[in-house]
Amino acid sequence: MDGHGDLELRHLRCLVAIVDTGSFTDAAIELGVSQAAVSRALIALEKILGVRLLHRTSRTVAPTTAGVQVLARARLLLTEADNLVREAATGHTRLRIGHAWSAMGRHTAEFQRRWHQRHPGIALHLIRRNTSTGGLAEGLCDLAVVRTPIDLRRYAHARVGSERRYVAMAADDPWARRRSVRLDEIRDRTLVVDRRTGTTTAHLWPEDRRPALEYTQDIDDWLAAIATGRCVGVTPHATVTQYRRDGI
Repeated sequence: MDGHGDLELRHLRCLVAIVDTGSFTDAAIELGVSQAAVSRALIALEKILGVRLLHRTSRTVAPTTAGVQVLARARLLLTEADNLVREAATGHTRLRIGHAWSAMGRHTAEFQRRWHQRHPGIALHLIRRNTSTGGLAEGLCDLAVVRTPIDLRRYAHARVGSERRYVAMAADDPWARRRSVRLDEIRDRTLVVDRRTGTTTAHLWPEDRRPALEYTQDIDDWLAAIATGRCVGVTPHATVTQYRRDGI
């Protein structure tokens, strides 16, 4: 902050109340404080931000251009603050599950339906984040479904299942007519790999019999590369059910 002081929620509440009620007097009544306190809060907020927030006349109060922008942000911040207080007082009212791709695979839709039935008071949010922990390390979720190794000393964890590996290829690939492909056959092809969150690495093959690798950054780029026909991919079954694409 600058030398004018720290931004406080009461400053934002006063701004919102003034605009919503249309006057300093009514804002003071709504907030249960004096009109002088409302005026001081607005003056402090304008000093902290270094901009004028309201046009004031004897009859009207309207936000300036900067005030409109600050007002929108203030409403969001106050809503989040209210949510924080409510969740702290009543317990979690939402559960955020992170994933890098595919979530729970073929179980995703059914999991969401059952969650809503069994826990109607707790909203479920699936959050996709293209990191090795599916957003957990970044604080974006409460727990995460991961398919790659993580630091087991840092995170509480549980194994919930295993998946077969599938080969992803272009629809017109010669292999597309086959029922199965052996892992050692793939060494003769170019293999596309998501370096950040993919489950396939060159270590699946002997050191002297590894396929050529092409790297991508996320699932969408991975699928796009395979659709060209110049390479194939190896992926868990979840990708088959969650990312059906024309041409693959």
